[in-house]
Amino acid sequence: MLRLALLGVALCTSPVHAAPDEKSAADMGEIARTVARMLESAHYNRQRLNDEITPGVTQARQALDRYLETLDYNRLFFTQADIDEFVRLHGEGIQDDIMLGNLEPAYKIYDRFLQRVAERVGKIKVALEQDLDFDSNRVAQINRDKLPWPADEAEADKIWSTRIEAEVLQATLAEKALEEAAAKKKKSGDAAPDNAASALPKRTPKEQVLRRYERLLKSLREETREDHANTFLTALTQSYDPHSDYMSQRALDNFNIIMGLSLVGIGAELRNEDGYAKIQRLVPGGPAERGGKLAVNDRIVAVAQGSGEFEDVVDMKLDRVVERIRGKKGTTVRLQVIPAASSDPSKLEVVTIVRDEVKLKDEEAKAQVIEAADPDGKQSKIGWITLPSFYANMDRRGAPKSTTQDVAALLKRLKREGIEGLVIDLRRDSGGSLDEAVRLTGLFIPKGPVVQAKDTNGNINALNDPDPSVLWDGPLIVLTNRLSASASEIFAAALQDYGRAVIVGDEQTFGKGTVQTLLEVDRFMPLFASSGKSGAVKLTIQKFYRIKGGSTQLRGVNSDIVLPSLTDQADVGEGALKNPLDYDEVPARSFTAIGSVGSLIPRLRAASAARLAVDPEFSYIQEDRERLRKRLDENAVSLNKQIRIEEIEQDKARREARLAERKARDRHEFAAVEVTLDSVNARELQKVSLDKPPKRTGLEEFEDGDDPSAPAEEEIFVDPVRDETLLIMQDYIRLKGQPPVTASAQSADAPTP
Repeated sequence: MLRLALLGVALCTSPVHAAPDEKSAADMGEIARTVARMLESAHYNRQRLNDEITPGVTQARQALDRYLETLDYNRLFFTQADIDEFVRLHGEGIQDDIMLGNLEPAYKIYDRFLQRVAERVGKIKVALEQDLDFDSNRVAQINRDKLPWPADEAEADKIWSTRIEAEVLQATLAEKALEEAAAKKKKSGDAAPDNAASALPKRTPKEQVLRRYERLLKSLREETREDHANTFLTALTQSYDPHSDYMSQRALDNFNIIMGLSLVGIGAELRNEDGYAKIQRLVPGGPAERGGKLAVNDRIVAVAQGSGEFEDVVDMKLDRVVERIRGKKGTTVRLQVIPAASSDPSKLEVVTIVRDEVKLKDEEAKAQVIEAADPDGKQSKIGWITLPSFYANMDRRGAPKSTTQDVAALLKRLKREGIEGLVIDLRRDSGGSLDEAVRLTGLFIPKGPVVQAKDTNGNINALNDPDPSVLWDGPLIVLTNRLSASASEIFAAALQDYGRAVIVGDEQTFGKGTVQTLLEVDRFMPLFASSGKSGAVKLTIQKFYRIKGGSTQLRGVNSDIVLPSLTDQADVGEGALKNPLDYDEVPARSFTAIGSVGSLIPRLRAASAARLAVDPEFSYIQEDRERLRKRLDENAVSLNKQIRIEEIEQDKARREARLAERKARDRHEFAAVEVTLDSVNARELQKVSLDKPPKRTGLEEFEDGDDPSAPAEEEIFVDPVRDETLLIMQDYIRLKGQPPVTASAQSADAPTP
C-alpha cells in the first residue's frame, strides 16, 4: 500500500547534490529509465513521454523546456540560437534517449551552459573595467523569466550591460548604507566590532559583483555528471506537475530530516558569506551549543573527520560543507574556524565536536496563552497555537514524531490555563503529512469524513476521523494566508465545511489539491542495477477534494473574514506555478455539520471591517501592496544613482513617519505566556512579549540602502493580522451562545469595534 504525503510547496524545488561517491553515467542512465517508467505508469495523469500534451509539444519536449529553464531561469546566458539548436537536435528524440538511459543530450546542454557562463564572466570582467557614472535615464529589467531569450550575443550583451551596471549601483548603495549605520553605532557607543570581519579584505562594489560571478562559475565547474543528471531528472518529473520531483539520496535524507524534525550533526545553522561557511545560529541544546566552543559569526575554514586530515572548505558550496559536518551519532568532527572575536584572522582555532541527535525545535508546534480585554474591560484568555508544518516520521526511523500528538499536548495545557477561544495559526504552513492533517482535524470534530481522494482510475475514497471524541469544542479560528498549502488546506477546509471554525486571513490559500507519495527508485530498478542509494521520486498519484465535493486545487480555501496582507497577491499560489493540474469536483459526502459559527460570521465580518477601516496598520499594508504591485508590473530598476537615492530617502522617510505614528498612538495591550513541548508540564509558564520581532533567518530581502544588521529594537514590531484575529476571537467569545439575528439586523447588531 502506498504511503501518502501531502508535501510542502517549498520542499526540494532545486537540485541538492549527491554524496561524494559519484554514480557512473551507466548508473544514472538506469535511474533515468526507471524514473521515466515510474512517471508513465504511476503519475496521476499517466502521460507517456511521447504523448502530445499541447499541439506540437510532447511530454518529453516539455521536460526539455523545463530543463533549459532550470539551468537558465532568468534567460540570461543562453541565446535563442542556442535554444533553437537544442530543439533541432534533441526535441524529437529526447523521449527515446530517456527510455534508453542516454543522458548525453542533458550533459551536452549543461556543457553549453557552462561555456556560456564562462564566456559571460569574461565579458563581465572587461565591462567592470569601464567607468560607470550612474547618471543616465536607463533602466534595467529585474526578472526576465517570462521574456524571450536574447536573439543573439549582441542582444545578450546589451541586457548584461544594464544588469551589471544595476548590480554595481546596488552594491554601492548598500555599502553607503552600511557605512552610515556603522558611523551611527560608533557615535552612539553601541558598536561591537567584528574583528574577524574587519580583517577580511575589503572589496569595492565592482569587485563584489565580479566575485559573485566568479564564484558562480567555480560552483558550476564543481558540478559532476551525477549532479547534471539529478538536475535533468528534477526537470523531467516537474514537467508532469509542479509537485512531482526527483530526489537524489542526499535530497531524500534532507526531506526525512525536515519531516522528522531531527538530524544527527552538530546543531549549527550556516550561511555563505564571502566564500566562508559562517555560523548563523546555534540550535538550542545541540552539541555545538553545549560544547561552548563555537559562536555565532565564527567562520569555518576546514573540516576533518575524527583524527583525519583537514579539508579546506573556503569557497566550497554550502551544501557540500554541511555534508562534511554531518555524520553518524557518536562520531567526531573537527573544525578549523576563524573566531568572530579574533583580532588576528590568520590565527585559527580547532573545535572538536561529537555528533549527536539535534531536535529542530523551532519547527515544532508551539503555543501561547494571550490575555486581552474587550471593549467592556472584560479579560479573556485566548489560546494561540502556531503550526509551521504537518510533520511526522515519514521513514519510520528515529523517535516517533506526530503533529497531532504535539498539538494535543499543547491544547490540554491551554485548557488547564482556562482559555475561552483557540486560534490555529497556519500562516506559511506549506503542508506535510496527509495522515496528520486528518488526525489533527479529528481533535475538533466527532468522527466523520475529513477529505476525499481520487486516483488516476477515477476511484474516490474518503479519509475519515474514526474517533468520536473531541478535544476542543469551543470557539475556533484557523488563520491562513496564500502560503498555507496542502495539508493546511485540508485541515482548514474540513473545519469550514463542518461549520466548526472561522477561517481568517488572505482571500484564499495556496491552492495545492494534489497528493504525493515517496517511491524509492531502487524498488523499481533491475536487481543488477540497484545500488540502494538511487534516491526517490515524489510522485503525484491522487487529487484531494473537500467533503462538499469541491477541490482546493487552484482555488484554495476562501477566508470567511479577509484581512489585507502583503502575501495576498495573485502571483502567489498554485496557479503561478508551471504545469499545475486542473480544478474539478466530485460528489459530496454525507456528513453532519456540527457548528453554528455560520450564523455569527456576518456579524464578526462587519465588526472586523469597521475596525479595518480606521486601523492605520492596515492602511500601511494597502499602501505597501500597491507599491509592490507597481514594482512587479514595471519590472525595472533605475540606473540613475540620484533617482535611487531619492527613492531610498522616500522609503526611509515613510518608515520613520510610521515609526513616529506607532510610538504616538495607543496600541492593543496583550499579555502572554509561552507553552512549548518542553514546558507543557511546567508549574509556571514563561512570560513572552508579543512585540518582540521574529528572528531574522538570513533569507530576508532587503531593499537598497537597508541595513540588514540594524538592531530590531530600532523598530516597533507589529503583526496587525494577529492583533485583529485576537479581536475577532474576542467578538466570537462574546457572541457565542447569543441567538442568531436576521440579515437586516446583522450590521446594526454587530459588536462595537
